Amino acid sequence: MIQSMTGFGKASLQLPNKKVTVEIKSLNSKGLDLSVRMPSAFREKELALRNVIAQKLERGKVDFSLFVEVTGEETSSKVNIPIVKAYINQLREVVNSDETELLKMAVRMPDALKTERDDIEESDWAPIQGVINQALENIHNFRVSEGIALEKEFLVRVSNIMSLMKETVSYDSERIQNVKNRLSAAIEELKINVDENRFEQELIYYLEKMDITEEKVRLENHLNYFMETLAGNEANGRKLGFITQEMGREINTMGSKSNHAQMQKLVVQMKDELEKIKEQVLNVL
Repeated sequence: MIQSMTGFGKASLQLPNKKVTVEIKSLNSKGLDLSVRMPSAFREKELALRNVIAQKLERGKVDFSLFVEVTGEETSSKVNIPIVKAYINQLREVVNSDETELLKMAVRMPDALKTERDDIEESDWAPIQGVINQALENIHNFRVSEGIALEKEFLVRVSNIMSLMKETVSYDSERIQNVKNRLSAAIEELKINVDENRFEQELIYYLEKMDITEEKVRLENHLNYFMETLAGNEANGRKLGFITQEMGREINTMGSKSNHAQMQKLVVQMKDELEKIKEQVLNVL
């Protein structure tokens, strides 16, 4: 079953004094392009976290965000009392004002507040890992759901190409007869005698160059292989992309050989269906 590279997963956790929220977004990309945003206290866990995300999501432009909202009475910023007192003493020498006004000025000075780095506790990290895994599971489910929708669209497009190809082949005998008639009429206009055997040989050679039987067989094989890959257990967007390239080659060759107005119209429609497949294959994991 295929998966989409596009997805979104979110999960949150309420700890005694903080709320942790994890959001993961992904778009299509040739490889894994991972961006991680988290508080500095969690940076020691980043490398291991990147490995987990890489194993779970494999490919895509992935944005991982971990937000921590303090909900308790504790704060990470505290008043730097010695610095504030020093500022007040210095300001008292510059301006004549009451203590309240001096304090207002002092707390706006550099280093008046100090931010204490909170080291993450292992007792907190275990449940946070759980919420990260939940967000990863949510984005995985999202990708699977999108993959089901993509597979349905692919099957419709492949069926359309198959039908158009069969319709194209149905004009083959008419096209061959038209070629024979044009060549015969051209010889009649020249009013010359030709060797019938030689004429037949040249005609066969010319018609063989216009024959699309091989292209039809190969295109049908590619279409069947595409559907087999869709139904496989492994999601493989790159493989599907390679198959569409081969399908395009056969359709282009059929168009160049067709030499028939209605067949060329059908080839254009096949190309249109194939382009829609190619656009969506870029989203497949």
